[in-house]
Amino acid sequence: MSRIVVLGGGESGVGAAVLALLKGFDVFLSDNGNLSAESKFCLKKYGIPFEEGGHTPELILNADEIIKSPGIPEIVPVMRTIRSQGIHVISEIEFAGRYCNAKKICITGSNGKTTTASLIYFLLKNAGLNVGLAGNIGKSYAYQVVTENFDYYVLELSSFQLDDMYDFKADIAVLLNITPDHLDRYEYNFQNYINSKFKITQNMRKEDCFIFCSDDEITMGNLKKIILKAKTLPISQTKLIEKNGAYIVEDKLVASYDNSEFEMLVNELSLSGRHNVYNSMATAIAGKILDIHNSVIRDSLMGFKGIEHRLERVKKVRGIEFINDSKATNVNSAWYALESMQGPTVWIVGGTDKGNDYSSLYELVKEKVKAIVCLGVDNRKILDNFGNLTPVIVETRSAKEAVEKAFEIGESGDTVLLSPACASFDLFENYEDRGRQFKQAVEELITN
Repeated sequence: MSRIVVLGGGESGVGAAVLALLKGFDVFLSDNGNLSAESKFCLKKYGIPFEEGGHTPELILNADEIIKSPGIPEIVPVMRTIRSQGIHVISEIEFAGRYCNAKKICITGSNGKTTTASLIYFLLKNAGLNVGLAGNIGKSYAYQVVTENFDYYVLELSSFQLDDMYDFKADIAVLLNITPDHLDRYEYNFQNYINSKFKITQNMRKEDCFIFCSDDEITMGNLKKIILKAKTLPISQTKLIEKNGAYIVEDKLVASYDNSEFEMLVNELSLSGRHNVYNSMATAIAGKILDIHNSVIRDSLMGFKGIEHRLERVKKVRGIEFINDSKATNVNSAWYALESMQGPTVWIVGGTDKGNDYSSLYELVKEKVKAIVCLGVDNRKILDNFGNLTPVIVETRSAKEAVEKAFEIGESGDTVLLSPACASFDLFENYEDRGRQFKQAVEELITN
């Protein structure tokens, strides 16, 4: 019996362990931290042996294959030992894909992938298709593969998940954009990160479809470097696409595939902002590829309500609008958020810096931001970059304090925007925790 060791006991790790067990493998799960009560309950339910609070080498290095959580970096000691031993390491997505015959629509990009995955899933559900949502969102793909029987999967894939994928293949792949992110995980080499994103196209065949943004310079600069058999479907807001793809003309979104066309007015889209137009274009093209009726595509693009922590309108308090964009964990995401602001903005920014270059935000900050509220343990880089660009800049150490300071500074007609441009791990468990604490603090403003 082959032995599989799962490293990491979060959603993806536990799901992979359950799938491995039910496929007849000898399974062991190891987590360097503490497992949640939910994870332990599931592992015990299936009788899967596990450890927490550290890795025992003799229980790990006898594996035939290791499934690694995307959150574990290569530089940690256990991974260096595993690599030196030559044990094959894969992701949960790679493992689950071996047992999944469903059609897979896979989305990646530095920004917008969660919104686009959620929007495509919403479209497929509205079309009456039997579809699951997984990857970097929702329940574990592996767990769904073993407990559900979906005909389609919409998979949001991070670069970390793509890194350990080899034989996995997308039927429809979407690459939204590539901007510097997570460079601390890629030896501060942007090309390594770019190469990771393009792995979404690996193994694709001539009948498969690759949707990409032809307005994105990094994508276009690297597209010719890869061997690609799939059909290419560009999306653009700056030029017409002659055949298969999507574009904007006279304030209309036009998407065409295989001599069939869809169009609707941009101002009818439920999601506003230039970045969301790209997300909607990718969704419309996916709908055309899957032969979904135009009326269903239109209704879905008009009716989608957005996702939590992504430009999520929280409340208006005394005329001040509070927006939760906690999922903006990199500079480019924050750029899109600031670009979509219509009035004077109090910007809450900061957290764990990932090697950020903030220069692309300077003009937007000068144009739109009346005050900056830093939310982080170490705010020196925020202060150095923006201290001279806005008349007010203050430091805070909690979501509650940040909201209260922003409320003091704001006036009726202003917007308070939480769009941190940084990871959350200095003060919060994750970006969801940061966003929910922000929303709770806004609610407390109303009751106080």
